[in-house]
Amino acid sequence: MSFFRNTVWFIKGMKEYTKSGFLSASRNFNANDLDVDCAGKSYMITGANSGLGKETAIELAKRGGTVHMVCRNKERGEVALQEIKKDSSNEKVHLHVVDMSKPRDILKFALDFIESGEQLNVLVNNAGCMVNQRELTEDGFEKNFATNTLGTHILTTTMIPLLQKSQAARVIIVSSGGMLVQKLNGKDLQFEQLSPFDGTMAYAQNKRQQIVMTETYSKLWPDIHFSSMHPGWSDTPAVQQSMPDFHAKMKDKLRSIPQGADTIVWLCISEAALQRASGLFFQDRQPVNTHLPLAWTRSSASEEESFMQELNSLTEKFTQP
Repeated sequence: MSFFRNTVWFIKGMKEYTKSGFLSASRNFNANDLDVDCAGKSYMITGANSGLGKETAIELAKRGGTVHMVCRNKERGEVALQEIKKDSSNEKVHLHVVDMSKPRDILKFALDFIESGEQLNVLVNNAGCMVNQRELTEDGFEKNFATNTLGTHILTTTMIPLLQKSQAARVIIVSSGGMLVQKLNGKDLQFEQLSPFDGTMAYAQNKRQQIVMTETYSKLWPDIHFSSMHPGWSDTPAVQQSMPDFHAKMKDKLRSIPQGADTIVWLCISEAALQRASGLFFQDRQPVNTHLPLAWTRSSASEEESFMQELNSLTEKFTQP
């Protein structure tokens, strides 16, 4: 079944996820969807110092939005901050140094941000990692899970009360079409049973988890618009570093960073995005199926509930006094 899933997914990817796939899909885009004045609105983007996160920050700042960059590395963050301000001619861009693999740091940042009195209209969970060797954080979590899943959950759920103060608030999770090859596995969140460890599969499992999280959030908080998305195969620094062989073979077919970020920006600002139901998974501005046909990747309601309960339980360990 794994071979079947991977084969079907790769064929789909060559058709849809590449540069040519974007160019084909973009023929149906409404250019006016992005003709939006973002002045007076506040956007938070994790992983905003490079790649898709930085491109999204630039586009939002160009439209007058206040942008809060959440970055792990202070030096790279400061360089990106100045570049975004220069490219957008907008000084309302702010840097926050937070490691998204560290629950305590995320929680403190989120609570301090709420206490500061800042507003928040849109949260973009873009930060992610693909660590190809099993590595534990200082809290004992496998690093891919800590960053991609638990960190996203803690930031999102902590920010909910602030987001609810804004009309038509949105949360976007940058997921991946790679999740299509994975069925939710809530019983091995730390990949202790994945032998040999495979960073690509761990990443894909995290991205499947994000789909379940997005769908669950949309039911819990119907006053906020939630969405997840796949940026396609984009030529980002993360792909170059984490998947060098894939990048070397596919670099001429990969999407540009602006092409990869297009749907993120569209989900952040367009009125058309709000016309779609909350909780959907998007690709090239359109909601798409979260499962391949005949791939047996659907999980039961009880499996998804158990997974979310475990996430909440892990989160509570850091919220208790």
